[in-house]
Amino acid sequence: MGQTNDTDGTVIAPAHNVSSILFACNINAVRSAMAEAMIKARFPGRIFTDSCGVTPGQQDGFAIAVMAEIELDLTSHQPKGFADLDCDFYDVIISFSPEAHARAQEITRNIDCAALYWPVDNLAGLQGSREERLRAYRAVRDDIAAKLAAYLPDNGADGKSGEA
Repeated sequence: MGQTNDTDGTVIAPAHNVSSILFACNINAVRSAMAEAMIKARFPGRIFTDSCGVTPGQQDGFAIAVMAEIELDLTSHQPKGFADLDCDFYDVIISFSPEAHARAQEITRNIDCAALYWPVDNLAGLQGSREERLRAYRAVRDDIAAKLAAYLPDNGADGKSGEA
């Protein structure tokens, strides 16, 4: 399978032999937390997944609400920072913000770990009605889901997604 162009122009090549992923963004409450929950639900016990932020924030009620719509629970997620994790054993660090990607590049400079940057809208400071905000959070959730589907495509009935 070739590379996939996402709707924002990001080129995402399917992964091969990925067994551990770290997702990173600014505060680890929305984008990276969503991605972590999606992978844990889709590949339980098959891909080790964690997430962190450049500066960990607080849980986000809108993120919790839109993930509940797809039956994923973020209520127990506690935002973490890079310093809270051992980043030396991941196969890949996928960053959703330029700040997180810069940190991932620093970390991966001397270890065997890929650092990928997938731009995803930052919802910090988002204004508007509750419905407008939920619509924006849904768009981010769906953008991340599409990127993950391209990166870790299902390979049929054998249950071996994302493996060569």
